Amino acid sequence: MIAMDLVTLAQQQPTVPGTSNVRDWILGNIVPLLLLTVALLLLWLGGGKGDNAGVMRRLGGVIVALAIIGLAVTTDAGANIGKWLAGLFVGG
Repeated sequence: MIAMDLVTLAQQQPTVPGTSNVRDWILGNIVPLLLLTVALLLLWLGGGKGDNAGVMRRLGGVIVALAIIGLAVTTDAGANIGKWLAGLFVGG
């Protein structure tokens, strides 16, 4: 009985571990928490002092960071952006 179970187990296709669950967890939990933290820091550091220009300067950096994160987690985004940029210069 045990030998048959071992034969059946050995004949099964191996599963390849992936990172999709970790990626989904990070996107669902870590990214919103970081965004909340950044928003609170921006309000605390600049909003209370009336330094609106400083807050907007920091917000520009946050927007760039969000664009990089979006580019990193989107499938084929880099290739699509490259094709779009090439289309601007080449045409067609």
